[in-house]
Amino acid sequence: MHAIEKILAKAAGLSSITTGEIINCKVDLAGINDLYLQTILSFYEMGGKKVFDPKKIIVFLDHYAPASTIAQAENQKQFREFCWDQGIDLLMDIDQGVCHQIIADKGLAQPGMVVVVTDSHTTTHGAFGAFGTGVGATDLAIILMTGQLWFRVPEIIRINLEGQLPKGVYAKDIILDIIGKVGADYAVYKAVEISGSVLTQLSVSERMTLCNMTTEMGAKASYIQPDEITFSYLKERASQEYEVFTTDPGYQYTADLTFDVSELKPQIAAPHSVDNVSSIAQFIGTPVNQAYLGSCTNGRVDDLAIAAKILKGKKIHPRTRFIVVPASKSVLLEAINKGYVQTLIEAGATFVTPGCASCLGTHEGLLAPGEVCITATNRNFPGRMGSNKANIYLGSPAAVAAAALEGEIVNPAGYLNEER
Repeated sequence: MHAIEKILAKAAGLSSITTGEIINCKVDLAGINDLYLQTILSFYEMGGKKVFDPKKIIVFLDHYAPASTIAQAENQKQFREFCWDQGIDLLMDIDQGVCHQIIADKGLAQPGMVVVVTDSHTTTHGAFGAFGTGVGATDLAIILMTGQLWFRVPEIIRINLEGQLPKGVYAKDIILDIIGKVGADYAVYKAVEISGSVLTQLSVSERMTLCNMTTEMGAKASYIQPDEITFSYLKERASQEYEVFTTDPGYQYTADLTFDVSELKPQIAAPHSVDNVSSIAQFIGTPVNQAYLGSCTNGRVDDLAIAAKILKGKKIHPRTRFIVVPASKSVLLEAINKGYVQTLIEAGATFVTPGCASCLGTHEGLLAPGEVCITATNRNFPGRMGSNKANIYLGSPAAVAAAALEGEIVNPAGYLNEER
């Protein structure tokens, strides 16, 4: 069995499971974000009175933080009242940030856990050896009532990353390159394990980026085998014992792919699909109206640090606005303490509330028709960040910061003095 199958088998109370089998699993952590008020409505419509365990439920007011319409304010009001009524202490209000980063900051996703959130990028928590997956409102309402949900045991793909990362190349470039090669539908309702020697070169932050964007190839879940980097991160955060599962020798993957990153160049996903990927060289000189650094993909301290290195002592281009959205309050506080926020503000960046902001196209940095944005977020569909007549390019935090500096897409490698 694969480690993912062992996690699911334990959650289902079974000694073994097989690919394609339908099983009912206990959920260790269930999360709802403020896009999904229907979860609460469905809970009551189905006869719910009290949630199965308020200590295993977390509510995030992150997508509309802070509310920019009366409807959003009413939405968040109902979520608050639900938490107070149900005794849910894990209410992450508008000051806290993006759901996935909050979970990571607080050490709530741990090896062996089943984590389910009303957000497709819950695959992020595979970076901690958990089974993390996103569901809709009705499924989450079922969890609120019963503490369980059914899953079909997914096929599992392994992606091996080998080689030495070149200067100016980051996890975002790796995963964009893979998505461009395999396609946006390659892993639909499959799980993706990421392995290989490159992982020893990547921080937890960059591992989260890899797992986060497996969603953009259709993955149901992702997985990185916990190691010393994982354990070191969790040592300061995890408040309970956890169980680490390993894959049995000889396990047969549905597919086993290997990518050598040694010659990889910075990558760009061009409008209007995440798998429309090419080397950044194809887009050098493309003017940008907005550069955007943030989201559950690339809004962490490491990402702000990269931007600060590139922009320290410099000014962004006068015709380009640079919006920075820390992924969480913890990220913002650490970035302040390390001087990154002051550096970026002095360079001309505009900081907004930790959260999702314009990644989902509702507020705080929307694009006008005809505008071009380079962003470190995860999707570039028409209308994703505002007007459906705007053009969105996806790149690494380094590519975003360098573009903010020059007012056009450039290769960020030339702006980095260190190895990466």
